[in-house]
Amino acid sequence: MSDATVDRGRIPRITVKDLARQLGMSVSTVSRAFYDDAVIAPETREKVLRRAVEIGYQPNPLARGLITKSSRIVGLVVSDITNPFYPEVMVRLTEQFQAEDFNVMLVVASPTRNEEEAVRVLLSYHPDLVVMLATTLSSAASASCRKVGTPVVFFNRVGSDENSYAVTCDNVLGGRLIADHLIDRGHRRLGFVAGRPDASTNVDRWHGFQARCAERGVAPPASTGGVAFSYEAGFAGALDLLNREEKPTALFCANDILAIGAMDAARRGLGLSIPADLSVIGFDDIGMASWSSHALTTVRQPIARMIDRTTALALALARGNAVQPAVERLPGELIDRNTTRFIDGQ
Repeated sequence: MSDATVDRGRIPRITVKDLARQLGMSVSTVSRAFYDDAVIAPETREKVLRRAVEIGYQPNPLARGLITKSSRIVGLVVSDITNPFYPEVMVRLTEQFQAEDFNVMLVVASPTRNEEEAVRVLLSYHPDLVVMLATTLSSAASASCRKVGTPVVFFNRVGSDENSYAVTCDNVLGGRLIADHLIDRGHRRLGFVAGRPDASTNVDRWHGFQARCAERGVAPPASTGGVAFSYEAGFAGALDLLNREEKPTALFCANDILAIGAMDAARRGLGLSIPADLSVIGFDDIGMASWSSHALTTVRQPIARMIDRTTALALALARGNAVQPAVERLPGELIDRNTTRFIDGQ
């Protein structure tokens, strides 16, 4: 089939001029009918909206944004979309923004398009706000947002800019909770399987974990990884730690996907039993963590509260309300399942 054949079968887009011509009204009158705060007679507005439904006319939100100076777009920037934690967050954030009549636009940072390039593409659509998930924001990208007056909110990340807005789990506290959980069960040889090294979540969880170990007189945990928050990184990191001369008796993995990879490495790669031979604990409490095949002990992030606070903050900023830059840290909860056990002290 030729392009010409396709074009002949294509239904032409209905424009505001078409709607105005059918109603015998001016374009400006018809356009005002789609703005709640526009001055227009109620019966005229009703007539325009009813006819628009009948012929399938939809206002162009980008064109409308040029007039109102508001695109009603919230941009989500994410780099770790394969982590099950973030698709759930994106769905729930999207639902809340849509309930407030905002549209959500997703851009993905990757090895072929870094955060700066992803933000540049997003800003070309003039979003009212940018929410950063599972990624860091370079100083250049941050400056680009400030230059055009677009606020940025970090979700489960802390920006390097002291004037940034962020809502995150208290990851330092989470690391401390995990240290206490393992030490209280008799573990003294501890290991840490790290995630992405430049992620504030990874840095804060490690800081809380190793600081609490020091406070309780336990030797510094061995650490490995620092590549990605992935199953493969967890598998490789666990093999590294468990093949050392001083093998840890317990592993804290910087997120649940790392922990699942670590458990498979221990079981399938080394023939160990969990928790009889090795205790493993994760962080996030993704859906898979509660599966009977994993039954993973982990720290549950307060996702509902984090999303509510992020949405409220984002909407306030998008509407121009004065909000002081701040990082809000919400405490998580340790969920004890079936991958850690009590042992005799070493």
